[in-house]
Amino acid sequence: MAFSFLSTVPSLLPLVPAPLNIAATSVSRYPTVSVTIRCNKIEVYTANEDRFHRRDILKCVGATFGMELIRSSGTFVEVAEAADLIQRRQRSEFLSSIKDTLFQAIKANRDIIPSLLTLALNDAITYDKASKSGGPNGSIRFSSEISRPENKGLTAALNFIEEAKKEIDSYSKGGPISYADLIQLAAQSATKQTFLAAAIRKCGGNEEKGNLLYTAYGSNGQWGLFERNFGRSDTQEPDPEGRVPQWDKASVQELKDKFSALGLGPRQLAVLSAFLGPDQIATETLLAADPEVFPWVQKYQRSRETVSETDYEVDLITTFTKLSSLGQQINYEAYTYPVKKVDFSKLKL
Repeated sequence: MAFSFLSTVPSLLPLVPAPLNIAATSVSRYPTVSVTIRCNKIEVYTANEDRFHRRDILKCVGATFGMELIRSSGTFVEVAEAADLIQRRQRSEFLSSIKDTLFQAIKANRDIIPSLLTLALNDAITYDKASKSGGPNGSIRFSSEISRPENKGLTAALNFIEEAKKEIDSYSKGGPISYADLIQLAAQSATKQTFLAAAIRKCGGNEEKGNLLYTAYGSNGQWGLFERNFGRSDTQEPDPEGRVPQWDKASVQELKDKFSALGLGPRQLAVLSAFLGPDQIATETLLAADPEVFPWVQKYQRSRETVSETDYEVDLITTFTKLSSLGQQINYEAYTYPVKKVDFSKLKL
């Protein structure tokens, strides 16, 4: 935990009693105190050394530091981020390797993109707020769940996940990746490649220029929160039936009701149109018939015609990030591993 002693300086002031309001000509009972804080020590200079000692300042600092720790400890527990820098680096390196694996695999099989998006949505949208069950927990991998009508046509996407998992697990030093994480990361990679492909098309098919365009105008940096939510656990049983609509058969009102139950609205429904089945155009045509959803469908269609697609991409990333963490307790130390310690006794000094 990083702590700045500078934050303790204002807290010291109330601990020094204020001088009595006596005649201006009187000598103040309390000395003027000058505190200089450096990285390794505290220097105190007073005009009357015998009345306010260096140890008093140190006590104040110690007490304030302790109170600061108590006050802030709850926040650190709630955030639950891996405090160890080595663990953070391990997770970052592992995540980078996963991205490379998925990018190459999806690039070689771009037809799988719509199914990967729907697979991630259907795994996540089983979340039930009342019972706090379901969500993106990898339950869709079970044969009894993937075979349900709402998951028709997603077997190829699940097979893709299985093959990617074998490769990723082969180089993982911190244990196998969870299906829950991999399914959502595959959807992220598929989403990124969709925007990259759009940038390349806008550059007349020139990949180099398309990559530069996406780097300059894309919203890749918006994925920060999504990538911190890395450490989902797999459930050991299928989620209950009846929680996922059949996207190609449900009415707009049914879709709105389902999204409302998850704390999402018409805006999120419109921006996730690419996830709601394999035919995005057909989905948007259906959604546009609803007066509440239509303005958002129109907004995102216009945004996709711009060079940057900023409105559409940012809203999609934000919504997908929320969707991919519904009801999940993230383990911020997942995929970390012990580091071999150096035996200093063998060093010749």
